[in-house]
Amino acid sequence: MVEVTSFADDDLRTVERLRDVFTKLKSEIGRVIVGQDDVIEELFIAIICKGHCILEGVPGLAKTLMVSTLARCLSLSFSRIQFTPDLMPADITGTEVIEENRTTGERERRFLEGPIFAHAILADEINRTPPKTQAALLEAMQERQVTVGRVRHLLADPFFVLATQNPIEQEGTYPLPEAQQDRFMFKVFVRYPSYQQEFDIARRTTSADVPTVETIISRDEILDLQSIVRKVPITDHVLRYTLAIVRQTRVGEEGVPAHVEEHLSWGAGPRAVQFLVLGAKARAILHGRTSASCSDIAALAAPVLRHRIIPSFTADSAGITPDKIIARIIAETPEREDDLTRDQRFAAILRS
Repeated sequence: MVEVTSFADDDLRTVERLRDVFTKLKSEIGRVIVGQDDVIEELFIAIICKGHCILEGVPGLAKTLMVSTLARCLSLSFSRIQFTPDLMPADITGTEVIEENRTTGERERRFLEGPIFAHAILADEINRTPPKTQAALLEAMQERQVTVGRVRHLLADPFFVLATQNPIEQEGTYPLPEAQQDRFMFKVFVRYPSYQQEFDIARRTTSADVPTVETIISRDEILDLQSIVRKVPITDHVLRYTLAIVRQTRVGEEGVPAHVEEHLSWGAGPRAVQFLVLGAKARAILHGRTSASCSDIAALAAPVLRHRIIPSFTADSAGITPDKIIARIIAETPEREDDLTRDQRFAAILRS
């Protein structure tokens, strides 16, 4: 059971429903996808927080299958866009055509919707298309609309973009600029399965059985679940803890640890704090709590921060990844309020 707090009765029922949906979602997706529980949780958190994700992993890890299965379970329309060097913005957003009205004989403009007009969008290998086309997708993500011929066309709600990147074969690609990556709530890593998981994958995918999944929630219910996340309470202490973590990544600021000054050339902005807080609220509900805690912040720090901080040349040459830097910051940041008060370095971060 989810523990009870100051939620109203209707809100509490929505909280219970959200957790129930997540439990059923994991079960349904588990019929098709083996393992990847953390990835599924982070994707679901992003959806109910109205965020978007970058999904990174080598080919063959069922990234496309995972997203399409998630969309079917949530009764969302799904569209896959394969990004290529010759893809144009109109190939994503749609275009206007001139048609003759058979009744009047007059010519009329009609807008043909592109694949962006769906609830769940898989932007496959987004780093393989030029910046102009990337920008068209990012406008839709931020504004929830596309503009064609000075006419604005609203997108469906809920709207979720999952952009995949292949970490290998970077020659001839167009990496997303840091400012555009910042618009994504999470950067999620899809890692190799364990031995037992790969054994199960081999057995399932080479048999005659074709697994099916059921729809567990309607689109309108998803909108209700999205509205409850912002009502989850969070204490000032957890907010200060969040600020302490994010502000330690900002090179050149007061109180930044020496190892961060050495290993980072750029840190995370205020959007990282916002996404950490929203994600922590959603995660708290999924784990049976109705208030966000420091443990929720720490659990989501890597997916929120890894694409918002830029390692220095020193870090790259030493093989120090963003995740290692984030893990050290978390390990050295005390969670207890009294520890924060006694530590002058963190007090300076929180006051500034």
